[in-house]
Amino acid sequence: VQLQASGGGLVQAGGSLRLSCAASGFTFSHYAMAWFRQAPGKGREFVASISWDRSTAYADSVKGRFTIARDNAKNTVYLQMDSLKPEDTSVYYCAASSRSWSRLESVYEYWGQGTQVTVSS
Repeated sequence: VQLQASGGGLVQAGGSLRLSCAASGFTFSHYAMAWFRQAPGKGREFVASISWDRSTAYADSVKGRFTIARDNAKNTVYLQMDSLKPEDTSVYYCAASSRSWSRLESVYEYWGQGTQVTVSS
């Protein structure tokens, strides 16, 4: 099983980035997918999730600015991040769950390696 996150980088406040997470080694279309993030010195927090039938959930802090989507033909989940703020600076992780599209870390069985997003003011 592999989750390969990419698309991070340095961007100015107000800018946009699109993260991608390419999955392999499991039946992607049967799994819920999520993005979490972890800022320096802080715990990992939920950002967004998408179910196998494309229902979505967002953290209040990103609602209206971030959009999660999936392409089952490409085994890839995306996170479109618009109107970025300095407080969005974190390492972003993708995760996969066969059980739920919950906000809880514990339900996610597979995790990617993370991609750094830095937003300058």
